[in-house]
Amino acid sequence: MIRPKALLLDFGGVIVETSRRPSWAAELAAEVHGLLRRAGFHGLGLDDVESDIRAGARADKYWKDSTSRQFAPAEMTHRGFWADFVAGDWPEQARSLVITEATPLCRRMGELRSDRKTRPALQELLAACWAHDVTPAVVSNALCGAVHRDYMALSGLDRQVAVQVYSDEAGVRKPNPEMIWIACRALGVDPAETWYVGDNYDRDVVCGARAGVGATVLMVSRSTDEIPYKVRQSPQATVEDPRGLLNLLEETWI
Repeated sequence: MIRPKALLLDFGGVIVETSRRPSWAAELAAEVHGLLRRAGFHGLGLDDVESDIRAGARADKYWKDSTSRQFAPAEMTHRGFWADFVAGDWPEQARSLVITEATPLCRRMGELRSDRKTRPALQELLAACWAHDVTPAVVSNALCGAVHRDYMALSGLDRQVAVQVYSDEAGVRKPNPEMIWIACRALGVDPAETWYVGDNYDRDVVCGARAGVGATVLMVSRSTDEIPYKVRQSPQATVEDPRGLLNLLEETWI
């Protein structure tokens, strides 16, 4: 494996481990229901709102699985998520309201839906990269990248990466190779001079192969075995965690 000039990291499963909060949909529904009532709309019950939010999240999951079969998928917009997946058959006023508030609602959904914890040895990995002239960056799918940016800032990790690329901001999503190319252009490196590290076969391994990176590394997470389709592409290496990734990098620094 080449000695990389840049290390491109997925967010969920690589930088952080995520765990779903059981109460997220009920909490978000209460906030959306309150928003509707403040606007003078009383035509949907709290249970209806929660049911449709859960249905929207499930539809979004199916949609994400389907996009991994496309060569260059676009990302779902915030407005599209609320207009089509959650509020498709809501009365006009209610639907218009959540479409208007779609971006803050997606942000709030991201905040409530999961708890996040930085993976062990991640900060050590980033520090070692800088010490050896390897530029770390983030390349990640996200319904709302602002939530990830907030986490990076609160944990101080934003000062340890050179650029963050999120799909909702870019308008495209992995396995679209443009996600990696955006980061490479920003860093002034050729994709062949980089490693891309992700935790999913159908999005990350495929994306790295399509983008022509120097090496694609699979980091094992809770979602790694959730493979919706057979993937022919293979990673150049598999690691269990950031410590394993650091060990792999150190072999190229000898």
